[in-house]
Amino acid sequence: MQQHFSLADCDVVGFDLDHTLCRYHLPQSARLIYDSFAQYLVTEKGYDEDLLILAPDSLDFCCKGLVLDIEEGNFLKLAEDGTVLRASHGTKSMTSEEILETYGRREWKHFSTVSGMVSRTAKYYLYDNYFDLPGALLCARVVESLDQHDGQKKYDFWKDMVAAIQHNYKISAFKEDCGMYFPEVKNHPDKYLQRCPESVKKWLRQMKNAGKILLLITSSHSDYCRLLCEYVLGNDFEEYFDILITNALKPGFFSHTPNQRPFRTLENDEEQEALLSLDKPGWYSQGNANQLFDLLKKMTGKLDPKVVYFGDSMHSDIFPARHYSNWETVFILEELLGDKVTVPVKAESEPLEKKGKYEGDQLEVPYFVSKQWGSFFMDRLPGLENAEETLVHTWSCKCISTYSTIAIPSLEAIADLPLDYRFTRFSSNSSATAGYYPSPPRALLPNEESVTMK
Repeated sequence: MQQHFSLADCDVVGFDLDHTLCRYHLPQSARLIYDSFAQYLVTEKGYDEDLLILAPDSLDFCCKGLVLDIEEGNFLKLAEDGTVLRASHGTKSMTSEEILETYGRREWKHFSTVSGMVSRTAKYYLYDNYFDLPGALLCARVVESLDQHDGQKKYDFWKDMVAAIQHNYKISAFKEDCGMYFPEVKNHPDKYLQRCPESVKKWLRQMKNAGKILLLITSSHSDYCRLLCEYVLGNDFEEYFDILITNALKPGFFSHTPNQRPFRTLENDEEQEALLSLDKPGWYSQGNANQLFDLLKKMTGKLDPKVVYFGDSMHSDIFPARHYSNWETVFILEELLGDKVTVPVKAESEPLEKKGKYEGDQLEVPYFVSKQWGSFFMDRLPGLENAEETLVHTWSCKCISTYSTIAIPSLEAIADLPLDYRFTRFSSNSSATAGYYPSPPRALLPNEESVTMK
């Protein structure tokens, strides 16, 4: 495989919406998501009211790449070989001794399934994006609450958590103003959403003018998609894209066959009858990558048009686009900003404080850097008895170099580059840091380990 990747070589450029084209104010949106799930568990399922109270620093527990072992009530941070690096029972960190006693130096029992398909099942859940992540803190607190009241050893709360997610994010929730999430974002978009920088809009137009086909593929329903796009891109947002696909139900969009997941047209945000094929550009719902690719062949006049897809979720975007469709993938990884940011300067923090109680104490590190869980990329393997600790890559870090073409902190990071800029791609014959742009995380650089491991 060639060592470089360039947008100039791509015929089609596709984007996820949430946390990719549309960036959120993370502390505010995290608090809203937490509250919306917690409210449901307390009012509809009878869970402890204490779940509604959140200490300002408790969101530090949220860290991408954690796996919840549902039956045990444990959260795990895994090494690339499936060994448990850090763990917590509920929110309480387990000691190295407890980790060795519970999990040994072995591969975690579900690792081969989770790593093979970057999957989720009834036994474990992988937290890999900011829409899910506040739910990790809530689940951890539910475990503690159940321990306190029932002294449980096996846990059965997951079905209630799924119900809370479905209640808040279901397709009709936006229209019906039900749940807590959509009504709040509708009423206060400026509190939760960041407008798209001019540089990114200009870049999208530049690609369109260069003859690229632009796609938007989001699992959000069309009404929420419209709200987001109008806010972040402007009322003319449809002009940026040739094809818009909402309610795409990723990762199934990539893995399902046309008869399992046909495209549907939309009328006033209501899905219409299934289409036998996709014949022209436009706005569609659901669908599958196979029929989309047939249309892209027609539109480009090429037998094998080259597609790149930008997304923020390993589970829903990056892994399936690479694994099933063999697309190039650009991973949006806000954790790459974690190195650069320390205490916010006063001038920047003032507007945030005006956003009300959600900010809590001014965060000294960004929301996506967790003190409890340490670096997203590397960690120390607890030493056996007096053995030296060793530094290892996390499983999350391994997934990035395996399934992404390149990884960037945001679209803005590359919007000013010429389209023929040549990025060094992740590939087996280059170093583990090759595909990070503009620079690798400090944790992966030699002699810098101590900076982010503490």
